[in-house]
Amino acid sequence: MCKFNIYKRKDGRFEGRIYSTSDQKRIYRSFYGKTTEEVKQKMSAFFPDQTVTDMTVRQVIDEWQLFIMSKIKPSTAANYQMKLNKHILPFFSDIRCADINDSVMYRFIKKKESENLSLRYISDMIVIIRSAFRYAARTLRIFNPLDGFVFHRPGRNEVRILTKNEQKKLIRRFKNPSVTDVGIALSLYTGMRIGEVCGLKCEDIDLKNRTIVVKRTVQRIQQFNKERKTMLIVTEPKSASSRRTIPIPDGLMPLLSEFYGSGKQYILSGTDRPMEPRTMQNRFSAILKKERLPSVHFHSLRHAFATRAVEVGFDIKTLSEILGHSNVELTLNLYVHSSLERKRACMDLMTV
Repeated sequence: MCKFNIYKRKDGRFEGRIYSTSDQKRIYRSFYGKTTEEVKQKMSAFFPDQTVTDMTVRQVIDEWQLFIMSKIKPSTAANYQMKLNKHILPFFSDIRCADINDSVMYRFIKKKESENLSLRYISDMIVIIRSAFRYAARTLRIFNPLDGFVFHRPGRNEVRILTKNEQKKLIRRFKNPSVTDVGIALSLYTGMRIGEVCGLKCEDIDLKNRTIVVKRTVQRIQQFNKERKTMLIVTEPKSASSRRTIPIPDGLMPLLSEFYGSGKQYILSGTDRPMEPRTMQNRFSAILKKERLPSVHFHSLRHAFATRAVEVGFDIKTLSEILGHSNVELTLNLYVHSSLERKRACMDLMTV
């Protein structure tokens, strides 16, 4: 991996220093000239496959956006654009790619930490910057200043899930259910995401064969340079593995049968327009408060389902497919939580 920097020496000459990392040792090579252009020519001659550039970070990101934005979902594009506009470009913008080094990157990280952004959020921004520079190195044949840069992605934050007794209290509501209870039950009994629950139509539910087909998701995304700042969109699930068929468990059948309508209707709204995930979250929060249950996010129901599934004996491959994950490691690392009761039960299995 190679990195470089050009600076003016005290003797008036310019020095371009390139170093590579090999077996945790840095190997340096310097190039000298009366001007920066002379130094760049010497460096480029030594590394004919890559060039030193005066392009700014903004210029590289503009090039990358032209390439990437048409290849990703609108929701992902909106997420990238928000992080670029609000955080990345205000900091880097007119900095030359040749001036990016580890020190600059760590200053960016420290600045974002001082703004009380989580390490996971900062990590997501680093991923965007890396992607832009990889594209520039591959397509524009410039040095990638982030080659060798290390930023350890943070571990997961522990998600608070409802205990078994708390879940039972929630389930007791299903005897006289509202449409919001149907949404809660869908996530608690199947692990569906909130956007998938809101995007579920009656035609996706086969009561005879007892299956649910997940094939769309609902979310509100930001719009840029438009009169309305946000818009509600209905798209395909977040990945190919997220498009899946889920068997309907016994506890969910009565609720789905009661609220089942015509095929084109969304089951939660009862119309041809979906319920907004934010509305579902607000209603869920109100129910938790009414039932005097801990304040948790709707997504914790998905975690509760996954944890409960492991406890009752699901194999991880089956659980991973029901959750719509691309691999079992993701399921284990993010969605399986072990309670103290579960740990105690496992420990009690140990015999002398």
